[in-house]
Amino acid sequence: MTVHFIGAGPGAPDLITVRGQNLIRSCPVCLYAGSLVPREVVAVAPEGARVLDTATMNLDEIVAEMKAAHDKGQDVARVHTGDPSLFGAIDEQMRRLDVLGIDYDVTPGVPAYCGASAALKRQFTLPTISQTIVLTRTNVRTSPMPEGQDLATIGKTKATLAIHLSASNVREIVTELSPIYGADCPCVVAYRVTWPDEKIIRGTLADIEEKVAASGIKMTALVLVGWALAEQVEYPDSKLYDRNFTTGTRDAKPE
Repeated sequence: MTVHFIGAGPGAPDLITVRGQNLIRSCPVCLYAGSLVPREVVAVAPEGARVLDTATMNLDEIVAEMKAAHDKGQDVARVHTGDPSLFGAIDEQMRRLDVLGIDYDVTPGVPAYCGASAALKRQFTLPTISQTIVLTRTNVRTSPMPEGQDLATIGKTKATLAIHLSASNVREIVTELSPIYGADCPCVVAYRVTWPDEKIIRGTLADIEEKVAASGIKMTALVLVGWALAEQVEYPDSKLYDRNFTTGTRDAKPE
């Protein structure tokens, strides 16, 4: 018996991996985070499967379901949004399973920031502009940010920032980052990317707070900041396909 932690992707049911979908198809028990995972993702569960939305369940109740399945020799598909390595709260579940001696594995999924990149048709790493992406969040009602991981400190990198779980903290984001990136730095709020009701709000650090307030968006959105997001940005071509540059698989062919 195995508990399979599965990344469902950013929202669109067809963005789950083949492996993840096949595991859901094979498991007689399916626990999914219904507040963020569409019901269509788990609709492929076997006929008669025990399918539970864990949005209203606490950790003890979730683990109890896994233990009950283990006692019956039934595999469990534990389906989380995006990729389970990012703010997925899977580690605390795995710690409980270690104590209980229950086997588990993890299947990655498409992260929300990748869904946002696709929706924006923007590459988040551009030569001379940004070669770093930071995945982070701000202080909210849950656990506090560790020392040294606040936006003002992280922002000194001038990296492309993908700020999760922070749609209600746009004012803080603007206050912390404007002195570092500049008020004219592009900022995007991507709401429920790849879902049918997806919304993309483009702006700058100077006006994004007003635009988000007008939209009414307060959650389920990713805040992106950085110059790689600019619709018009000048940068040199990379060396990857440069005809004058030799790579490990291709010789240079100068004009």
